[in-house]
Amino acid sequence: MVRFMTDTQRKIGLIVCLITIVLAVLDTQIVSAVTVPIVRDLDPDHGIGTIPWLVSAFSLASAAMLPLYGRLCDVLGAKPVFLGALGAFLTGSALCGAAPSMGWLIASRAVQGLGAGGLMSVTMVVLAQLKGPGERPDKGAGTGGIVAGGGIAVGPWLGGFLADHASWRWAFYVNLPLGVAALATAVVVLKLPRQTTSRAIDFAGAALAAAFSTTALLVTEWGGRQYAWTSPQVIGVALASAGTLGLFLRRQFTAAEPILPPALFRIPELRLGFAVQGLLGAAMTGAIYYVLVYLQLVRGITSSSAGLYLIPMATGIMAVGLAGGRLAERGWSERTFLISGSVVGTTAFLLLAATAADTSLWQLRAALLLVGLGFGQLLGQLIQLVQQAAPRHQLGVATTSIRFFQTLGTALGAALFGALLNRLYDGPGDAGSLAALRGADRAAGVRAYVSAMDTVFLCAAGLMGLCLLLALLLPKPRPAQDSPAQPGEAAPAAL
Repeated sequence: MVRFMTDTQRKIGLIVCLITIVLAVLDTQIVSAVTVPIVRDLDPDHGIGTIPWLVSAFSLASAAMLPLYGRLCDVLGAKPVFLGALGAFLTGSALCGAAPSMGWLIASRAVQGLGAGGLMSVTMVVLAQLKGPGERPDKGAGTGGIVAGGGIAVGPWLGGFLADHASWRWAFYVNLPLGVAALATAVVVLKLPRQTTSRAIDFAGAALAAAFSTTALLVTEWGGRQYAWTSPQVIGVALASAGTLGLFLRRQFTAAEPILPPALFRIPELRLGFAVQGLLGAAMTGAIYYVLVYLQLVRGITSSSAGLYLIPMATGIMAVGLAGGRLAERGWSERTFLISGSVVGTTAFLLLAATAADTSLWQLRAALLLVGLGFGQLLGQLIQLVQQAAPRHQLGVATTSIRFFQTLGTALGAALFGALLNRLYDGPGDAGSLAALRGADRAAGVRAYVSAMDTVFLCAAGLMGLCLLLALLLPKPRPAQDSPAQPGEAAPAAL
């Protein structure tokens, strides 16, 4: 597929892409371990109240850029967009490390998020175009799973280590050496296909998509935390989200070159793949967030130690990475992986739904291992499925849309699960005050919280069950002789 790159150049390009995946995964995890040192250094009096914005600014900016990144890849080519995203991420990292105040740090995290939106999406487009002639679509998937799983496991520990032995600023500066090396190498080595036709970019549609995703995420960030769900602030943002969604959909059906072409949804693999990714994003919220909250509030484990309980989940993802290639060689298709992953994920959440206040922590680790085994089969295979089915000229849009729907699913899952848990909690005070309860009130609060949390996990199991139904609806793969590829149109692959 990449005619002007030697095998050595393609291998170097692969390493560059893996480095960017490491940076994206690490940065998502590492900051959570340094929030206390950041507040202590920059604003010990009022910094705790601004910590949510430290996370929100990054996620809002990242989600807002996703639809535009895909279209830019299809119009300008993947290389310049990849370089621009990585450059923005490194600029934001440098600004974060030099931040003299919380306001500066939050603004810099937004800049970092603008670039991060491309690290896990545009990178997948680059990987698709690095595939050599005759390579299997699944080749290299194991490496991607190992890298992603390792980043999940190492991120919180690395953040805590840097905060304890150096400075919280190195949680951001650590991106620079690897990132600059990757950027310089990509400039020289990557020689990817360029677009030969000029096509318009629907900036109005991109702005509406950004406005919708931003307001949708704000609803989940504010609702039940900073403001009550029935407060004017949350209702107002929710109405704004609904309004911008309506305008965005109208724009997609009327624009000459829509940012998210409706025609993509006529392809079963894409339509079902986007839906599964959205459901998976919602379920992942329950797996990670509520397990960590349970460990801290119910079991009294510190936040840094609680993060180590993600290691079994990361191990499961890595195990899939190691075994995935061999299973594919034995005939496992993307459809088979999605069905198997959905079954394992459903089983994992049913096991989590049996969690009690005194459940063995090894049982919890086993459930998280199953979560990793299920998610590991779903995440990478969904990208491959979409990239293989997408029209060549819309590869960028299709790839970044996968990440976009996962982000929206995560936001929706956070909102629905949060509202459900607060509604079901019938202990003293509310679920947010559990940490302050003592004696008999705490015992009653723990029982009520665990009961409500188990219902949340049951709902997550239901979402994984829906993933299974959608996976069963996917068309069965046809033999190679039934679907010959056009010259120069080999199906793209991704890690």
